[in-house]
Amino acid sequence: MGDMYAVELSLDLRATMPSAVVDELEWHLGTATGTGAGRAEGTADVPAEELAGPDDVFPLLAERGPAARIGGLLVGELHRTDCGWALTARQEVHAECLSDLGPVLEQLARHSSTEGVIGQIRFYEDHVPELLINESGILVRMSLKADGIGAGPAYMPV
Repeated sequence: MGDMYAVELSLDLRATMPSAVVDELEWHLGTATGTGAGRAEGTADVPAEELAGPDDVFPLLAERGPAARIGGLLVGELHRTDCGWALTARQEVHAECLSDLGPVLEQLARHSSTEGVIGQIRFYEDHVPELLINESGILVRMSLKADGIGAGPAYMPV
């Protein structure tokens, strides 16, 4: 038995998203052209608390190729569009990294132009995911299980 979660994201991000947030997201996707130095320092546009902290030691959305536990492929793409950015990611995330992923997901919801479902997360052995929902810039997690059992970590409001 493993401690892996399947995380899937599909959302649009506003053109007004600060460049520091774009840089941070590119770093997590493994597509940053720079070194990532100063990721957590913040700027005048984006305070440091909006960026992943210094404990974030590796990119969380950077894996590519066949998935080890969840089947299918691991992907992570961020593309510039006429209206901002389009993001799609499908990753295996270890349970120990969920607390690092939470602030990234909250930041994405804050800058998303997509209202409603922006992704899902599920323990790899479960059949039913929890939805990640953007409600006016606030990330909300909704369990699809009738009894609510299996609700994930407390890093996102319910």
